[in-house]
Amino acid sequence: MSQFVKGYRTYFIFVVILFHLSAGAQEKKIKCKVIAFYTAKNDLAHISYVHEANTWFALMAAKNNFTYDSTKDWSNLNEQFLSNYAVVLFLDTRPEDAAQRNAFEKYMENGGGWMGFHFSGFALTPSVFNQDWDWYHNQFLGSGQYASNTWRPTSAILRVEDAKHPATKKIAKTFRSAPNEWYRWSNDLRKNKDIKILVSIDSTSFPLGTGPKPHEIWHRGYYPVVWTNTHYKMVYVNMGHNEMDYENKTNKQLSSSFGSEEQNKLILNCLLWLGGKNK
Repeated sequence: MSQFVKGYRTYFIFVVILFHLSAGAQEKKIKCKVIAFYTAKNDLAHISYVHEANTWFALMAAKNNFTYDSTKDWSNLNEQFLSNYAVVLFLDTRPEDAAQRNAFEKYMENGGGWMGFHFSGFALTPSVFNQDWDWYHNQFLGSGQYASNTWRPTSAILRVEDAKHPATKKIAKTFRSAPNEWYRWSNDLRKNKDIKILVSIDSTSFPLGTGPKPHEIWHRGYYPVVWTNTHYKMVYVNMGHNEMDYENKTNKQLSSSFGSEEQNKLILNCLLWLGGKNK
């Protein structure tokens, strides 16, 4: 065999190997970059959830080809820093600084993605977390102020309201959630034309909560728990409060916010939808 033929075969094999390596790299191409902001102070149930969330999202990132970073430095909520990420998560709180709020609003208005959990939607005047950010609570979330909650944290049967939405794709029509403290809001989201409710509490969940106070047990009503605002790439998820052993003063974690497989699928669907190219 001539040196030319041998050289050609070597070159051909090299090209084939390079092609397969390139194809493999394309298959593992990073889908999006995600940054989570959190505070993780004061409420042990929220702190417990944040620790779980940081572990779970990092694991999902490795399995689903996106990157996951997290920070408790809210000064990073600025235009330059946010430009590196396709999706922002608020795991437990919201920004309080005016410049940070303005940067986040601009990020969302320019097509950024966002998913908020549980306490990130909380606002109550008067409280430590006053409703002093009208764009966020009334326009963006649409929920207004916090009105009440169930207690103790308990599982609920959740119902998919929009089975055609990418976030609810292949999610069971009804499923059991992980234990959670469920919120009620001052605004009726059904009356907001910009809000699309994706998941709500099914009536088979009632009575929901164990008390001991009577108003902490819900017996009827309509309660959205996952929704999106159609003007933005956003999803709010009411889950994110673990059950803790406060009564016996052990402060032991008694439940996991990631203990429901179907709920986990829903959260991952939401994130991948937000990180995608389509609104």
